[in-house]
Amino acid sequence: MKNLFNKLRGVERDAVQKPVEGEAPFYLPQGNEVEVFKAAYAKRLPVMLKGPTGCGKTRFLEHMAHVLGRPLVTVSCHEDLTSSDLVGRFLLEGEETVWQDGPLTRAVKEGAICYLDEIVEARTDTTVVIHPLTDHRRQLPIDKKSQIIDAHEDFMLVISYNPGYQTVLKDLKPSTKQRFVGLQFDYPKEDIERQIVKTESGGLDEALVDKLVAAGRKARGLKDHGLEEATSTRALCYAAELMNAGLSPMDACRAALIHPITDDPELVEALEEIFRAHFGAES
Repeated sequence: MKNLFNKLRGVERDAVQKPVEGEAPFYLPQGNEVEVFKAAYAKRLPVMLKGPTGCGKTRFLEHMAHVLGRPLVTVSCHEDLTSSDLVGRFLLEGEETVWQDGPLTRAVKEGAICYLDEIVEARTDTTVVIHPLTDHRRQLPIDKKSQIIDAHEDFMLVISYNPGYQTVLKDLKPSTKQRFVGLQFDYPKEDIERQIVKTESGGLDEALVDKLVAAGRKARGLKDHGLEEATSTRALCYAAELMNAGLSPMDACRAALIHPITDDPELVEALEEIFRAHFGAES
């Protein structure tokens, strides 16, 4: 009965997501990233996941947290994220002032893997806070309490970084990048991408999967011809799920792969031509 209610309404979950029993989140390795991550975790070295949007960085980390049996704290970084949002702040409760730990502090104390997603989007003071956690000190200073917390022996810091978004105003400093073990991600090879799309879609017909992946990879060629964002593996999975739900291939591609990434009429038409060439005009 409880599971039924959970499906019918939103369920609050703790920020520290402990691993659950069962199979790890689905992930197909593209190279030696699993071995490198395990080695980094064995020495508790901080890791930076580099790669384009929707190529599997977050899924990879969820998979590794499950494999290693470690709780995971995920923070989606944005331009308004401050160091206080990460570390914690004093709050008023009635007539008392109480301290509330932020997600980074909780991860440091509880020995979780803390994942700062798209770290370059956060304010500069945020990256300064994590520096003492990324060297031999493994400490988190809490200036507002005049305290320093030694990280739990199982704590690990992971950040993700999309080099395609870097600008003069928004980029990680070299002094920050060099504090991390770097793992480079890209869109998977075609055979792996087909397996991913088929699995994530819930078993879409193999012929449709082959056409979808081939068309998506062709569409990526427009990235250097005016398209700001390439067709991601995640977007291909969305299109496959729409097809599996009964939508026609072209309607699914328009909804998941064309309209979300461009408003330019010429680019829309160019993408339409690519997908029509694979699925047919009447599909």
